[in-house]
Amino acid sequence: MTLQQQIRSNRWRTLLLFVLFGVLIAGVLAAVSLVVDLSLLVVIGVALIAYGVIMWFASGRLVASLAGARPITRDQHPGLWQAVEAAAVGAGLPRTPDVYIIEDSAPNAFAAGRDPKHAYVAATTGLLALMGPRELRAVMAHEMAHVRNRDVRLMSLAAVLAGALLILSDILVRVFVFGGARDSSTNPLALIGAIVALILAPIGAAMIQMALSRRREFLADAGAAEITGDAEGMARALAVLEADTRQIHHVARATAHLYIESPLVKGRGLFGSLGGLFQTHPSMPARIAALEQAAGFTLDRSFLDEVAVQ
Repeated sequence: MTLQQQIRSNRWRTLLLFVLFGVLIAGVLAAVSLVVDLSLLVVIGVALIAYGVIMWFASGRLVASLAGARPITRDQHPGLWQAVEAAAVGAGLPRTPDVYIIEDSAPNAFAAGRDPKHAYVAATTGLLALMGPRELRAVMAHEMAHVRNRDVRLMSLAAVLAGALLILSDILVRVFVFGGARDSSTNPLALIGAIVALILAPIGAAMIQMALSRRREFLADAGAAEITGDAEGMARALAVLEADTRQIHHVARATAHLYIESPLVKGRGLFGSLGGLFQTHPSMPARIAALEQAAGFTLDRSFLDEVAVQ
């Protein structure tokens, strides 16, 4: 299966997952409608729609703010700018995304924005210090692949939907706590069902969000190999990220899926293994193995001895 065929197949799976999002929201509303006044649900629904619209248009600025990212000029980091420009041209984007920097020693990067015309890419200072030119080009190509594949728009929408569902659940739980049920004759089983739905809905939303993100990382890795013509360079970059265990200091769970590597859990041993159960990204060994299989090479990790990973 070619890369373009994989992208098209992934879009159909994405549609299915968004249908599941809709079913999840409808299920929550159906469950709570049995015990909460309908007029209150209408008010909450209108407020959430307004929230969703505002968050959609402000998502790019919000992500940058949460990540502590600031825009930079070409003169400040010419090597990073050159890598971004080369990747944008190779990906066939209509414009070179803006470039942001995050003052953090942990190596990581992400792309964000509503669409290719409003996208930007951000990299940590730790990434620039750790990656050589070959690996940096691969990382920026990975992010450009996300922009080209419209992943930034998709994941922004997924974050908005998951956030709206979380807020809906939180509001309705408070309604129950402070006596917002219709009356004292409310069916206890209906009340229990509504509470269970409100507890499980955010978990379901998080699982859908993870399913959306995991497959896209494989496709972005393959896209980076196509853009640069250097699958081994992408594998080398992933190996460097895997070897370094530093964590980003300021990161929000709602935006963790945007990064090239999950910024939430890093480490070895039991903690790292347990944390991996809740990751928004596939494992680094799996991603490297996919590149090795597709391009027909075996990664020589001896170069890591010369990289200042921690």
